[in-house]
Amino acid sequence: MPPSSPLLAAAFGVAGPVVHDRAKLTNIGWTIGSAEIRSHLDTPHAELMNDLAAMARSIEVLMPEELLVLQEGTADDQASAGVIAAGTGMGQAFLHRRNGRLIPAASEGGHADFAARTDRELELVRMLRDRDGRVEVEQVLSGPGLVNIHRFTHRGGECAIGIDVDSPDAPAAISKAGLGGRCQGCAEALRMFVNAYGAEAGNLALRGLTLGGVYVGGGIAPKILPAIQSGGFMQAFLDKAPMTDILTRVPVKVILNSESGLIGAATRANELAQ
Repeated sequence: MPPSSPLLAAAFGVAGPVVHDRAKLTNIGWTIGSAEIRSHLDTPHAELMNDLAAMARSIEVLMPEELLVLQEGTADDQASAGVIAAGTGMGQAFLHRRNGRLIPAASEGGHADFAARTDRELELVRMLRDRDGRVEVEQVLSGPGLVNIHRFTHRGGECAIGIDVDSPDAPAAISKAGLGGRCQGCAEALRMFVNAYGAEAGNLALRGLTLGGVYVGGGIAPKILPAIQSGGFMQAFLDKAPMTDILTRVPVKVILNSESGLIGAATRANELAQ
């Protein structure tokens, strides 16, 4: 039912590409459009955004205590920034500087090809390629991606704590076991995940020259902070010779507020209502 009081504007972050105000959600199959939403809600302004673009909208309004610093860097208030977020999927977005503001630009970077860096990652890619034919970033850096890595690190052996990889709770169980050291295969899976995450965040920084900062969002990072802070993430982020020096200047922060996507969407709706 439409709201009883006038709605000035609405904005929605959706998990899929938004093209000409329409979106086909990647993992659900729904197709939605801004025009239908405006009509249904009887509002003059409604906007669909990629979910990472919505999260990116929150960057300018998050409080310092809602961010955890991995690398202080040297913030450049004239430069672009980027957001990368592993959760149920993998999302990436850029923030381009325009008239002093950071304006999000959506991407489908999570569906780009995964770039292996080590012999173990090459073996993982071979396993996933043999199974799926193509290996994208999301197949490694997401909750299901962590499960894929767990399958890889346990090939030829059983999980020491008997994790059911088909359970929706498997990513959380793998993370907990890896952090606690209760299963060496789980610990290796978590290390591989964190290192690959840092490497992909560094790729994002290079592609967008994000001297304004890289922000790590999504549901996974805040739950595995000890692993993220252990050194592997930032080592992989910086291991980009001959670009290492410029990457040391990039502030890198973890978004701790789990509602950042909603905050970003609300921020955009408020702008539309002005």
